[in-house]
Amino acid sequence: MGLGGCILLIGGGAILAFATDWKVDTVNVDLVGWIMMLVGLIGVFVYMSIARRRRMIMPPTTTVVQDDEQRYR
Repeated sequence: MGLGGCILLIGGGAILAFATDWKVDTVNVDLVGWIMMLVGLIGVFVYMSIARRRRMIMPPTTTVVQDDEQRYR
């Protein structure tokens, strides 16, 4: 799931938790909204940790060999 999907989960969960007054006998809509927001936040943190690892700059593992100019004279 990408960052956009995580933000969509957070927004949809917030709408279900705070902006609706639906009453369903078998499902607690407020709890579903809170769960969606929690899953979205976990997804954002996982996405950011993966993105941080991708951005790390690793030093080159090979050494640069420079030619000696005096050898060619």
